[in-house]
Amino acid sequence: MWGRSWLGRSTGCRSRWAEPHRRERAQPSDRKTATVTSERQWLEQLAPGRRAFGFLVPYRGRAALAALCVVLQALLQLVPVLVFRALIERLTGRHPHFGGVAGLLGIGLAVLIAGGLIGVAANYLSTQISENIVFDLREQLFDHLLGQSMGYFTRRRGGDILSNVINDVDGIEVVLTQSLLNMIRSGCLLVALVALMFVLDWRLALMTLLVVPTVAIPMRRAGQAMFRARMRVQEQLTDVTAYLQETLGLSGVMLVKAFARQELERERFAKLNGGLRERQIKAAMTARWFGMGLTMMQVAAPMLLLLIGGLLLSHGSSQLGTVLAFSTIIVAQFAGNIQSLGSSTLATAGSMAMWQRLFAVLDDHSDLAERSDAVELTNVSGALRFEAVTFAYPGTTAPALSDVNVDIEPGQLVALVGPSGAGKTTFSGLAARLIDPGSGRVTLDGHDLRELTLASLHRATGIVFQDAYLFHTTLRENLRYGRPDASDEQIWNAVCDANLEELVRAIPDGLDAIVGERGHRLSGGEKQRVTIARVLLKDPRVLLLDEATAHLDNVSERLIQAALQRLFAGRTSLVIAHRLSTIVSADVILVLEDGVIRERGRHEELLAQGGLYTRLYESQFAAGAPA
Repeated sequence: MWGRSWLGRSTGCRSRWAEPHRRERAQPSDRKTATVTSERQWLEQLAPGRRAFGFLVPYRGRAALAALCVVLQALLQLVPVLVFRALIERLTGRHPHFGGVAGLLGIGLAVLIAGGLIGVAANYLSTQISENIVFDLREQLFDHLLGQSMGYFTRRRGGDILSNVINDVDGIEVVLTQSLLNMIRSGCLLVALVALMFVLDWRLALMTLLVVPTVAIPMRRAGQAMFRARMRVQEQLTDVTAYLQETLGLSGVMLVKAFARQELERERFAKLNGGLRERQIKAAMTARWFGMGLTMMQVAAPMLLLLIGGLLLSHGSSQLGTVLAFSTIIVAQFAGNIQSLGSSTLATAGSMAMWQRLFAVLDDHSDLAERSDAVELTNVSGALRFEAVTFAYPGTTAPALSDVNVDIEPGQLVALVGPSGAGKTTFSGLAARLIDPGSGRVTLDGHDLRELTLASLHRATGIVFQDAYLFHTTLRENLRYGRPDASDEQIWNAVCDANLEELVRAIPDGLDAIVGERGHRLSGGEKQRVTIARVLLKDPRVLLLDEATAHLDNVSERLIQAALQRLFAGRTSLVIAHRLSTIVSADVILVLEDGVIRERGRHEELLAQGGLYTRLYESQFAAGAPA
């Protein structure tokens, strides 16, 4: 089957399951080393942040404007402090003038409105930048994943990949749209508040700042803990996503029902979901404990400042307005912004785990990357050539193909036969550049496949997989997948050539009928004929086919065989043969065993030799069994 060999092979279980974790109590002599290691780990955790900053560069103009708005908003938030202080002084004086009081309140209201409008502008710019960054990140991830070799997707679960593109990016989006702007705003306001506090009363300012170390020191430790907690959450979320994708997909649900394993799957999901719940709770509590400390500071700080302020007032060395401004507005703003900065810092630190996972995906470079000087393939005739090609899969000792040399002329039908594991699928994968040879080269019309642009190579190549995959859309859109600009007349011609016209006329909505997930509304033979029609419509010069007629009824097989004869006409065709009819009509038969071409020739010639092909023919093909 396609995908059995060249897609890649698992190299083993995760190391975290191989051996149990061991924790040893650090000895005093190891504390310095442990501290240095902790510092290094903290820097490594922040490293993705520096790289993530690169996504902001294209929007630096709007980012600068948003930052300016935030700075202006922060400065305007100082005005209520001064207005409040002035109001207290006026109201505690003899015969306060109403006009002066009303004027101060008017100034405060105007500043409040202006600050609100500027804040809306800052939020608009920040949201626009954040959504653009998320858009760019998703585009880059999707493009990178499409460029990966097939082996990459067999090494990773589909749920892992979905979790990267959906869950990790969504987590980053929340941080970008909410936390970063709060960090900038809170940071600017804290700096401005510190300056104002020293202008008003340096003694009360010093007392206010005494509480900062009690917050800053645990903030860093909380950030480290949050990073680890979020990483564990994302890992568990990946496991849940992968499980749901496998189990709730059409094939998975059918398997569960067929074997009556609903109760087992409920237990498996409950275990995964429970693990996610526990990790989410732990991550939430990590942030909550830190938030509780900040909240306590909000209560204790005003009381302390009132005590110190009362002492200063009793000695006549301060003013009532200043003391009340410190103990109410200033300390509330200061504590609130420290809490906002701390929460945003924790969220940002937690997002580093997501950035780290995404960068790990982006850094996994494809071994099938297109060269910068790749050549566009034009006027394809379809001459394929294997020159001393050897290929071995990672982690294996014996090569899947060894020193293979083959010339395939344009328009020839070449059948690949041999026992299971002989290298037939690997041979086809190399011809389509789904994998690259370890040594030697594969050429098309004299061009090394590695020197061609992927788009032009894939336009020239058509593949009919044994697993007839269809998208959950209309029959028309499935047919047009290889040729989006095909006219209705061209589509109908392909339908007729693939012996599908009777089906299309019979089903409601015809070509506009929805085929269901993986084409589930169609029979096996109907799906296979749709895939043949899809390739006919694409009209490639080189055809690669894992012939899939082994388990079909006689009527479906006859219709598909007739469609295949039209498909082979005028094309260079490389077929992993399952049926005798294909082998007999082949121009060349390549007989593979253990990655080596043992025999080659036409059907009658190979039978006359009485070798491996004869034994295969007598044991498999003569009885009509699949290869």
